Amino acid sequence: MGLPLGSVVSGRRITIAIIAGEASGDILGAGLMRALRVRYPNARFVGIGGDEMITEGFHSLVPMERLSVMGLVEVLGRIRELFRIRSRLLTYFFATPPDVVIGIDSPDFTLAIERRCREAGIPSVHYVSPSVWAWRQKRIFKIAKSVDLMLTLLPFEASFYEEHQVPVAFVGHPLADRIPLRPETGKAREELGLDENVPLLAILPGSRAGEVERLGTLFLEAARWIQTRRPDIQLVIPCVNREREQQVRNLIEALDVKLGVTIVRGRSREVMAASDVVLLASGTATLEAMLLKKPMVVGYRLSSASYALLSRLVKVPYVSLPNLLAKQPLVPELLQDDATPESLGSAVLERLENQQERDRLTEAFTKLHHTLKQDADEKAAEAVSGLLETRAE
Repeated sequence: MGLPLGSVVSGRRITIAIIAGEASGDILGAGLMRALRVRYPNARFVGIGGDEMITEGFHSLVPMERLSVMGLVEVLGRIRELFRIRSRLLTYFFATPPDVVIGIDSPDFTLAIERRCREAGIPSVHYVSPSVWAWRQKRIFKIAKSVDLMLTLLPFEASFYEEHQVPVAFVGHPLADRIPLRPETGKAREELGLDENVPLLAILPGSRAGEVERLGTLFLEAARWIQTRRPDIQLVIPCVNREREQQVRNLIEALDVKLGVTIVRGRSREVMAASDVVLLASGTATLEAMLLKKPMVVGYRLSSASYALLSRLVKVPYVSLPNLLAKQPLVPELLQDDATPESLGSAVLERLENQQERDRLTEAFTKLHHTLKQDADEKAAEAVSGLLETRAE
């Protein structure tokens, strides 16, 4: 008979190495540490982590910010430093071998370390699967040589690894644990100071400058098309930082017709929670909108060359996570030439005004929420503990 979930597994002194390269990984790492410490009260945690992990007693050998690099140019400018950090970690791990090495996301950096550790006899785990199931699928062979265990946030990812005989555990998505099953729309509007008695469209053209440049004007023109037909609608755009806010304001001012838009700094989840419909780019935001039970319309454009290349490389039928999870088109995806102000606006109005469709989506999204709500911290710790105890036998 197995131990109760979350009980002490062993009092021995073990060392658990974790490598997190960005804020989302830091949050995952801190939750995993809490769950592992219950099982291993005398465990020591070392590697690279941020403030969340350090608060839990983590010893970071290098400031996590040194790994938080966005974009090809930035990576090329820091490539020597990144190699030095990797070499320093490996030297440390080989001199004082941990009982397990866990890389969280950041696969271009962490998988190489995991592979070297595994070759040296140190068990390795990767937490958060790369999108290997979607494109560049031959990466699976490199991953298979790098990890003893893959921890996935999504069930279809686990199925992909099982098909390729890579040990895997589906642990659920931490967002599904944090976001309540029943959204509190009224509370979100009150906290944001928004009118509770009129319909609200949340507009999320992306968090990066390039995305906002490509999609911002398109989404604003769609919003103007909607507002001419529904003058009562509120338009709200959350911006991740001051730079994106100024970029959006410049796009609004460049329109030839004045458009009334409320701009909110940060708080994108609260804005989505307050909304009736969300117009957004593809990405993690589609998962958040789904967990908040919000009807949504996905629009996206790339350069013609990028789109032609990705069309040949991508091996999945949908781009949005709700559709991938449901294995059916719950959410309209309007891409490239199909993404026009009129098509986006029509799709938004359909989801605003069709109550039967809204009810259908709420039911479907709630089922998917239950699928992902697995207590990810506990499930991940349970899987890591299973690997540790197998190796200790």
